[in-house]
Amino acid sequence: MCELVQKYNVPGPRYTSYPTVPYWDLENFSGKKWKSTVLKAFQENPEEGISLYVHLPFCESLCTFCGCHKRITKRHEVELPYIKSVIEEWRLYTELLGKKPILKELHLGGGTPTFFSPEHLTMLVNGILRLAKKAEDAQFSFEGHPNNTTKAHLQALFDVGFRRVCYGVQDYNLTVQRAINRKQPFENVKNVTEWAREIGYTSVGHDIIYGLPFQDCSHVEETLTKTRALQPDRIAFFSYAHVPWLKGNGQRGYKETDLPSSVEKKAQYEMGKRMLTEFGYKDVGMDHFALPTDNLYTALNNGTLHRNFMGYTPSKTKLLIGLGASSISDSWYGFAQNVKSVEEYQHLVSHGLIPIFRGHILTQEDQIVRQHILNLMCQFETSWDKKEEEVVDFQKIIGNLYEMESDGLIEIGKNHIKVTPKGRPFIRNISMAFDVKLHRKQPDTRIFSMTV
Repeated sequence: MCELVQKYNVPGPRYTSYPTVPYWDLENFSGKKWKSTVLKAFQENPEEGISLYVHLPFCESLCTFCGCHKRITKRHEVELPYIKSVIEEWRLYTELLGKKPILKELHLGGGTPTFFSPEHLTMLVNGILRLAKKAEDAQFSFEGHPNNTTKAHLQALFDVGFRRVCYGVQDYNLTVQRAINRKQPFENVKNVTEWAREIGYTSVGHDIIYGLPFQDCSHVEETLTKTRALQPDRIAFFSYAHVPWLKGNGQRGYKETDLPSSVEKKAQYEMGKRMLTEFGYKDVGMDHFALPTDNLYTALNNGTLHRNFMGYTPSKTKLLIGLGASSISDSWYGFAQNVKSVEEYQHLVSHGLIPIFRGHILTQEDQIVRQHILNLMCQFETSWDKKEEEVVDFQKIIGNLYEMESDGLIEIGKNHIKVTPKGRPFIRNISMAFDVKLHRKQPDTRIFSMTV
């Protein structure tokens, strides 16, 4: 396995979208085209419902491992104006749709959503719900910081329909926590996990990262052992992405030599995966594990598992609208990203403008390739037909896969690819073989994090 790690540990996308952002055709994109794809997706099946992602960018302190768009501040007077802008942006979209959409999925991310007060979060959600119909099987979730999520936060969001929460744990070792500026004792995580269950949340998730500065296998083992005691329903166990040249000064607080080597990282992953399996968790998809009782595992088994900018979700909607500064929307036929500056975002919305600044309209080839990468990411296999072969050169793709087949990572059929258990840790590499844009034009390797 160590030889495979060395061989396949290369920079690569995480494929929360295809085409990936560096390959978006910005010149062929416009706000008018974007709006037409939103309407098309909505009108094709208005009863399917839509997904909403709301980006709440504020944090009181900088976690140096973080790759998200955020604004560091202790000034909580920023809360109300920002929430009013998000509700207004949502109004602009519902005005475009022409009728109240069915809201099937709502996720609050950040930043730190629990930077906002329970009262302001309630105001935000009620403002969204006034302009939508909530689906009977709607799934509402949010990201909570264990150090500042209160029982009042959990109760307020439960009262407006939230049933899932995910906490950023990362690692319990104090040396590692100091390096990433995320000092939070186990007791804090225990409290917020137990409060959520007392209130009635049906799914509690923990995010755990391997490959952090000063981290070794003993730290990962300690973190997962403590995690077992709390038995979260889902665990995202993912690799730290070290890209300080993209993420500003936050990731420059430690040296490259402070990070574990790729082989050490792989050892951390293999040990972690083995422990999670022993604890009863099922491998759901790239970096994700769930108890058999969680609906993410159910979705894997019944073929409804989906992946988008929010990560893995138990069901698919064609239309995902991202609200807030830096959010990315997906109409299935196109992508659009909002401006990243909070001030510019609020300014554009106040002038009645949907605040996008770049995007991509998918070609027929894009749509076909995207579906196959989704199939691999969510079902670990994919098949194609002759009609698709008229648009995409699958023989060339298969040529990219022969070496992975000889390494035992995949099985290749006439028009079918299946990922083996041995190949699952290399799913990003396998998906890259299908990325025709990546093969036509190699990007600056620093754009992507390492695959292992």
